[in-house]
Amino acid sequence: MWDIRAFSPLDLAALLFFVAAWVGYSLAVQRRRGDRLSLSQIMNRQRRNWAAQMIARDNRVVDTTINASLQNGTAFFASTSLIALGSVLTLSRSGDDVLNLFSALPFGATTTRATWEIKVAGLAVVFVYAFFKFAWAYRLFNYGAILIGAVPPKGSGASEDVMRRAAERAGAMNVAAGSHFAKGQRAFLFALAYLGWFVSAPVMMLATGSVVWVMWRRQFASPIRAALLAEEDDHGQ
Repeated sequence: MWDIRAFSPLDLAALLFFVAAWVGYSLAVQRRRGDRLSLSQIMNRQRRNWAAQMIARDNRVVDTTINASLQNGTAFFASTSLIALGSVLTLSRSGDDVLNLFSALPFGATTTRATWEIKVAGLAVVFVYAFFKFAWAYRLFNYGAILIGAVPPKGSGASEDVMRRAAERAGAMNVAAGSHFAKGQRAFLFALAYLGWFVSAPVMMLATGSVVWVMWRRQFASPIRAALLAEEDDHGQ
């Protein structure tokens, strides 16, 4: 039986720091407002702009191609999640060899078989979560393709209001799919931080902080974000 008492207070602190960093970062990316919009939020605007442009097009080949590209990328990551999960399950069966390896590292902490199995189970949970996010995003992109097809074409006789609302539904579906895809990718990055726990608790905390810092820079301080905001300002003038 697994016993949480097998972990040291430092291990538990590292795990709590990991969970808090993941939850806190996710909330920050979703809820920033004003000039501190995240890159994901800015791209959600562009997704809606893309959907609005469908009304002016007679042919939707461009739109279906873009949606198919997004869906194919999601399918790739969903498959990768299953491969990673299979590797983790294989890792759980090689505990003795890996424990001997980590015990020989100068900065590694002594790990028992029980704590090793709990850590491996936690990593498996991360990849299962990622798979479900990617699988659901794939399904939502599929729904999005249907909604793109449901937008009345130009010259069909449908009113502008009907066309606009249909395009908004397609855009909202694409935003939702993109949100789940981003959460799956986020799980992959935090899985890299989680690997530090197999070495020691301090390494896990350092890796978690590094992952959050890299993702934060990409979302709030990247040249891509600055370019998108500059383009929006130019269009607003």
